[in-house]
Amino acid sequence: MRNILKEDRLISDSLDAFNIEAKRVAWDEPNVLNDFNFALFRTTWNYFDKLDKFYFFLKTWKHKVVFINSYEQVVWNLNKQYLIELSSRGINIPDTLLIKMGENVCLNTVCEEKKWSEIVIKPCISAAAWETYRLKRPFSTEQLKLFKKLTTQQDMLIQSFQKKILSLGEVSLMMIDGKYSHSVIKKAKKGDFRVQDDYGGKVMDYSANPLEINFAKKVIDVLRFKPIYARVDLIVDNGGKLALSELELIEPEMWFRKNSLSANLLARAIKNKYFNKY
Repeated sequence: MRNILKEDRLISDSLDAFNIEAKRVAWDEPNVLNDFNFALFRTTWNYFDKLDKFYFFLKTWKHKVVFINSYEQVVWNLNKQYLIELSSRGINIPDTLLIKMGENVCLNTVCEEKKWSEIVIKPCISAAAWETYRLKRPFSTEQLKLFKKLTTQQDMLIQSFQKKILSLGEVSLMMIDGKYSHSVIKKAKKGDFRVQDDYGGKVMDYSANPLEINFAKKVIDVLRFKPIYARVDLIVDNGGKLALSELELIEPEMWFRKNSLSANLLARAIKNKYFNKY
């Protein structure tokens, strides 16, 4: 919580330096945006627990305030099917298969056809590795029942497990107004594959190399819209190539505290896009 408050303070102070008044509020409070003209999404990390309420919030306020990032971007980024769309535009992602809710799929048959020996299953709408599991063939009866249960409740993604995440981790590149700002590397604790700190993962300083930066820029460039801010998460796939694991446009942890200039870069981008006419 201390880091969250520090991050928000860095943004608020940077906006204030451009004469933009900002206040931290909770999205799920009644009439929360009555006194605001703009809403900058930061730590709405409980939205997937209250998904219907979050959609209602978005629809209620989308014509009353300006969302940063925009309503279109937020709704698009809510569903991890965006990975498949980006793959069709030339972005390398882990081998991925979409399973629609209620679709009768045999996990063993899928993996035999795809020649996958180890997989990750995850809901299309989730955060912080919620309901995300690593499974290895041969699947147990309990694992097959789990997959069946999950597919009756939501759309799911099946991905070939990328083994290098265990040794190399996941690099997060912070992109502000389409430009690289800074990066961190996240590594899972021993015996786990999830890099989130909720599961014991660690975040360390990291200096992204030119290949990683160019990859992140390409991801931003192929979008139909231009986000003010984004986090591009990269891994090395089983073939040794860079691959996109996540693109975060809604409420990414941006680690502004790791780069003293980054909050100012975001504030300046917001000022230039939305406030120059005032």
